[in-house]
Amino acid sequence: MAPSVTLTLVKGRLDHKEFVFDERATCVLGRSSDCSPRLPDDEHHRRISRHHCLIDINPPAARIRDFGSLNGTYVNGRRIGKRERHQTPEEAALLTYPEHDLADGDEIRLGDTVFRVGIHAPGTGEWPSGDELSVPSLDPADIAALLQEIARGENATLIPGYTILRELGRGGMGAVYLARDDATGAEVALKLMLPRVAVNPTSRARFLREAELTSMLRHPNIAALHDLGSSGGVFYFTIEYCARGSLDRLVSRRGGRLPAGEAVPLFLQVLDGLEHAHDQGVVHRDLSPSNILLHEADTGTLVAKVADFGLAKAFDQAGLSGLTRTGATAGKPVFMARRQVIDFKNAAPAVDVWAAAACLYHSLSGAVPRDFPPGKDPWRIVLQAPPVPLRERAPDVPRALAGVVDIALREKPTFGFTTAAQFRDALLAC
Repeated sequence: MAPSVTLTLVKGRLDHKEFVFDERATCVLGRSSDCSPRLPDDEHHRRISRHHCLIDINPPAARIRDFGSLNGTYVNGRRIGKRERHQTPEEAALLTYPEHDLADGDEIRLGDTVFRVGIHAPGTGEWPSGDELSVPSLDPADIAALLQEIARGENATLIPGYTILRELGRGGMGAVYLARDDATGAEVALKLMLPRVAVNPTSRARFLREAELTSMLRHPNIAALHDLGSSGGVFYFTIEYCARGSLDRLVSRRGGRLPAGEAVPLFLQVLDGLEHAHDQGVVHRDLSPSNILLHEADTGTLVAKVADFGLAKAFDQAGLSGLTRTGATAGKPVFMARRQVIDFKNAAPAVDVWAAAACLYHSLSGAVPRDFPPGKDPWRIVLQAPPVPLRERAPDVPRALAGVVDIALREKPTFGFTTAAQFRDALLAC
């Protein structure tokens, strides 16, 4: 049986008595209509905030933190994350409160509502021991050190069949290298994903099975996935090498912004790639300018290719990413839709469309849609702060184009565009 985390209602009045999470999720508790579980908006819960606390779940692990509520969140009778009484909600929003790891049997209390946490981990028969464990639990320093070894060639044998030529970039989970396929001589982009937890055969098989589904995607605007596997505890895959780099680097080279006449054609292609993937039932869930790659066609024009389809989801579902999505090492969710935080488990194609709009916004303005002041909890910003209209950032962007981007970034009461085709057609029309 797969690992899971369960919240069971032991006190209170809710429509559902049990909430089961068997894959990566973020769970926001509060009185707001979009929370799940949603607490009653009654006299017993007046002191509960609309967005009161967040639980980050990657079964069998779970972690909770308060959003700076006046009365705090209680775990086993101990109050966590409460703001001081002299602080306003706006002042509390400037703070990030500590996270608390949850264990089986813990009780969470908000007002008069109490949940009991149930942690179901795989039986010991699924987990190997000793030398069979590929990788111990890794922290960011361990990951950085291993990547440096690989870059220097000290661990070149980790990925047999490929010769690493140089580093192309890196992120929180690994790095990308230009490599040569020793069998064909072709240059490929080799991406390494280092797990933050010990790897067992079940997790390895789950990741490779899920990732294999994305290898079936074939489209001119999707970077083709050639090979994937694991070696020495490092998961790797190779994709076609796009010599013009990534969109974020192009924007940086151009001084932080692209003219509309250059940016919009690229995003029409991005949306074509997204539409194809969505038609195959694959949602990216992690689209950003860094995984929009650029290839130069024979005509000299740039071709956009979306990379990493489904791989972040596969890594999460295999339990290999640890609890890093909302933690200090997770980075800021600057290109993530609010709906994805509220209902991460059921991320729909519309969240990719929102992310594409956020990437286009960034390309046109050099900024991201929401303001993220230093020190302020970025996840609370995503929940509560609306995007800034594009022309407030970049007044020279054509009004009709800015209007379409602003519509695409709308989430209340519904998404402005729910499909890639709708957003593409609106861009073409303006």
